[in-house]
Amino acid sequence: MAAMSACRRPLSYAVPSLALLLVFACLTLTATALAGARPDEVHRLAEDLTPVGGERAGNADGSIPPWTGGITAPPVSYAAGDHHPDPFAGEQPLLRIDRSNLEAHRSLLGAGQVAMLENYPDYYFEVYPSHRSAAYPQRIYEMTAQNARSGELVEGGDGVLNVAEGLPFPFPESAEELMWNHRLRYKGIGSERHISLVAPTAKGAFTEVTMTVKTLNPYYQQGATLESIDNRLLLYLQQTTAPNWLNGSVLLVYETLNQSVQPRSAWVYNPGQRRVIRAPNVAFDSPSAGTDGLHVNDMVDMFNGSLGRFEWESLGKREMYVPYNAYRVHSGDLDYDDLAMSGHLNPAYLRYERHRVWVVEARLKAGFRHINPRRTYYLDEDSYQVLMTDHYDGQGEVWRYSEAHPINFYDVPTLWTTVEVHNDLDADRFVSYRLDPQQPVPPFNMEMNPNEFTPQALRRAGKR
Repeated sequence: MAAMSACRRPLSYAVPSLALLLVFACLTLTATALAGARPDEVHRLAEDLTPVGGERAGNADGSIPPWTGGITAPPVSYAAGDHHPDPFAGEQPLLRIDRSNLEAHRSLLGAGQVAMLENYPDYYFEVYPSHRSAAYPQRIYEMTAQNARSGELVEGGDGVLNVAEGLPFPFPESAEELMWNHRLRYKGIGSERHISLVAPTAKGAFTEVTMTVKTLNPYYQQGATLESIDNRLLLYLQQTTAPNWLNGSVLLVYETLNQSVQPRSAWVYNPGQRRVIRAPNVAFDSPSAGTDGLHVNDMVDMFNGSLGRFEWESLGKREMYVPYNAYRVHSGDLDYDDLAMSGHLNPAYLRYERHRVWVVEARLKAGFRHINPRRTYYLDEDSYQVLMTDHYDGQGEVWRYSEAHPINFYDVPTLWTTVEVHNDLDADRFVSYRLDPQQPVPPFNMEMNPNEFTPQALRRAGKR
């Protein structure tokens, strides 16, 4: 895919056009793109590396097994829409980590995990046998190999060029490339999900917020190019359905692939005012709706949006105990009455395994503001999903800690989160959201109508 190829095709999306900006980008950014392509090493993705760039081999003592393809087919008993049965249901924990044995395991924990153990006497991690279940469709592997020959970052790292459909950087050489791998990992072409969100008080009381979330992912459509999708990575429509005082609120977001050309655009519909208004603050550290300020916008999906406010550094890979294969939580048998405890989720239902992760450090640039001036991200080597995040305050102390509890969704396949939890250690509170256990699991390859994702459609979506 040549650097100028995105400048030759007509636009196809009937949404506000970025055509003039893209013409400018084609004239200017091709000269300032940062090298990232590794065409001479693509053969390794079928040899010593996984198709997305992880190490195929296990570790020396066998506690991390080799990657042999992940979970690519569902159990015989599974039907589309089911909550996924646990393929590892009969396994018992190998060990439990709590305050009493923290020092013996500290080297395999992150700062946020240590802070949780030190802050909550009843908290623990149960570590199970490791399974490298992550898998993507064959098409994604093929496009990832193609991206390895052509993909580049724009200057400053806040955009990508010459990539399509697959992960952009299977040979990541920088923190920015790793974070773009997280952002562009495969999540299907479209979905409609029913999500429950809770933000319990310090004593554990909560009111459940429910939402219907529709996403259209132009980037993953076969044959898509930067121009044919008008620079749009994701179209996101979130409609709140409960409680009554939030019912009818709607958020629309256009997320872009090249944020140095055009940043995110967002609109909200307020049912009280019956108006659609632009929402330029739906980004960075503006509080997320319904979370009591415990969660900010760039924490959704563990990290999203522009990289522009931070200096990024890759600290390499390390072995850690991380949340993984969370099929028990996903089962549909649990709700937040089972999961929510004072200060944290119930650790009895959570599963941790030993895996290799990429470690990325983000530090706030001079002249910018963010409530988290430093963060450490831990990315799964087999999927680039951010599994954990340590959030630091202005004094350099961990004050928030986030976890993504993923499963490999059988019928896609893709590894993605079934539960996210964001702990605030200062407030002794957390916010968590997940798929509604009473609803069927959504397909990830729904054909969505782009006309549903326009500012003009917001008012219709939000009427009570």
